[in-house]
Amino acid sequence: MISKRPLKIFFSGIGGSGLSAIAGFMADKGHIVFGSDREFDVTSCHPSKMAFQSRGITIVPQNGNGIDETFDLAVFSTAVEPDRPDFKKAASLGISVKTRPDYLADISASFNTVAVSGTSGKSTVSGMLAFLMSRLGLKPNFIGGGRVKQFKSAASSGNSLTGDSDYLVIEACESDGSIVNYRPQYSVILNLALDHHSVDKTAKMFETLMKNTMKKILINADDKNLRGLTAGNPVTFSIRNPSHYMADEVVYRPFSTNFAVHGTRFSLSLPGKFNLYNALSCIALLSEIGVSMKAIADVMPEFQGIDRRFDIHLNERNRLVIDDYAHNPHKIASLMETVKHLREDVCYIFQPHGFGPTRLMKKEYIETFSENLRDSDHLILLPIYYAGGTAGKDISSHDLASGIMAMGKSVEVIEDRKDVLRKLHKYGNYVIFGARDETLSDFAKEIANAVRAWK
Repeated sequence: MISKRPLKIFFSGIGGSGLSAIAGFMADKGHIVFGSDREFDVTSCHPSKMAFQSRGITIVPQNGNGIDETFDLAVFSTAVEPDRPDFKKAASLGISVKTRPDYLADISASFNTVAVSGTSGKSTVSGMLAFLMSRLGLKPNFIGGGRVKQFKSAASSGNSLTGDSDYLVIEACESDGSIVNYRPQYSVILNLALDHHSVDKTAKMFETLMKNTMKKILINADDKNLRGLTAGNPVTFSIRNPSHYMADEVVYRPFSTNFAVHGTRFSLSLPGKFNLYNALSCIALLSEIGVSMKAIADVMPEFQGIDRRFDIHLNERNRLVIDDYAHNPHKIASLMETVKHLREDVCYIFQPHGFGPTRLMKKEYIETFSENLRDSDHLILLPIYYAGGTAGKDISSHDLASGIMAMGKSVEVIEDRKDVLRKLHKYGNYVIFGARDETLSDFAKEIANAVRAWK
């Protein structure tokens, strides 16, 4: 539970997607918020830093000097190591210390919480659900990982929302194992595939979440890896298999999808089968809490999506540039399946996110690209993204390229992004994707501008 009196809270690693949402949420709820981030120390005019400051959040250097005995609590990103100055200072002063996931679990205990989980799609679904609930007058609270385009403003990155109801929509991530600590009223489980952990390990975490869910569990009936989960009596949604909320009359358009559920027609302003599953999960949840299908259908087309989820930077004539967050094999396969219906001759540019995940998913990465790259496509691999820490650097993008090349696919590793820009004349269609590194979005814009400038 969280205190009803105003608290003074320090957030270390405040620039991260998860912690920034909690910090913004708590500031909007009237608490006094300070924060630090190593990225802000490097880039003094960082856009996120300026957005925090515009909403009254104080940003200080990540050197421990911004923390004193007046703080009620210090909350740390899981990316901030215990030997960092902020951590040591808080501990030396006896200030209560929590990790981001632990604090999110505390906050969620104070609300009628909907926890959105799954190895793919949870950022989009939690954002879509919060947006739809807001448009339907349910006045939800929201703490997410992705930035909802229509929630963004000069002072908000769009990954949180404060409302007057007791509903709270959260993105429940399994990456650090903390998902087992949530005790929501409702849980949505979208899918199960290899990502941060083995499928079996993640399945056990999802099953614990299901057991901890107090009211209803909503689950994808088409996902083969979810069929073995036995806890509860879930409400199901699907495209293929029989379920409580099954899509029919599905028409996939290049950048939208039309479908029906129980005779009500829906229009979704996002493309691809994966986004149809995302929409079905929201329809199922909203229907289960008493919202009519017609009311949901009326507002569904308004949702514009999440930043870096199939962001179209250029779409004119025979030129297309897309930016996406896809980073695990399941997300990448879904992305490439959608792109195949849009263009031939696509150049994919992928930046693996971290040495540990790349090592874990090496085999599946190679298989996914080998299965989805057409003869007319090309893959450029950038160096593995490294955000600091003690990870062993015993794998590289060259290891992925060797395996993909052995399967007869067109692939190369390019170390410097400037060299990518010099080769743009070879293709007209580009898909840039990868997680965690915000500069990938800027790179996609740079590519779009360069391609647009062609005669």
